[in-house]
Amino acid sequence: MTYSVAFAGKGGVGKTTTCGLFIDSLAGAGKSPILAVDADPNSNLNEVLGVDAELTLGDLREEIARAEMSDPSPIPPGMSKQEYASYKFGDALIEENNFDMLVMGRTQSKGCYCFVNDILREQIRKYYMNYAYMVVDNEAGLEHISRGILPPVDLILLVSDCSRRGIQAAGRIALMIRELDLKAKETLLIVNRAPEGTLNDGVKAEIERQNLMLLGVLPQDDLVYQYDAEGKPLVTLPDDAPVKAALKQLIGKLSLP
Repeated sequence: MTYSVAFAGKGGVGKTTTCGLFIDSLAGAGKSPILAVDADPNSNLNEVLGVDAELTLGDLREEIARAEMSDPSPIPPGMSKQEYASYKFGDALIEENNFDMLVMGRTQSKGCYCFVNDILREQIRKYYMNYAYMVVDNEAGLEHISRGILPPVDLILLVSDCSRRGIQAAGRIALMIRELDLKAKETLLIVNRAPEGTLNDGVKAEIERQNLMLLGVLPQDDLVYQYDAEGKPLVTLPDDAPVKAALKQLIGKLSLP
């Protein structure tokens, strides 16, 4: 059975960085194969992981949705939309040594995409069962999971910075998860960019007020800023980098299969 983990959080809190380092840590622990899914149109998980993303599923969805209005059609004569999607899906799958990756890409434009979404849903579910883990970097609204395009998740990790407003935003996402009844087995909080890896009493009190279960804290790490500024994939951070070492400890607290 594939164990699925979803990351969620408001923009700017380091969610994508945390997700990418989580994938790297799983791979380093031999928990492969892993399917990484970038489901946030505004994130750059591929850059954190150091891979190029040329074809997104959003591009493929638009291509199939508009095929009947295109002349000539991108779909060869005699090939159904399902067959074409299956054929092109392989081009969208980025294959690396320790993980494979899919980029969901743009959100859908105006019009009905139900048929195309059904095709993508079928393709994703056919592929993801071949992996031990699926790790998804989501937008705050968890749209692809709530729409059923991505399979249900076992664990949701909310990422916040160490501000009270960030914790409140995480609390609103947790409430939405309960309202959507996503049926995740656990929803846990990771607080990112904490000075010296510690939280002050006000932030701790806000976590309790929001009824959030804290998995742990990641420290502010200047190396993350340095690598990002230089365009280096963050997964190439040294193993003893504070944020990488702290995340490895947090993963050790999870009951992963």
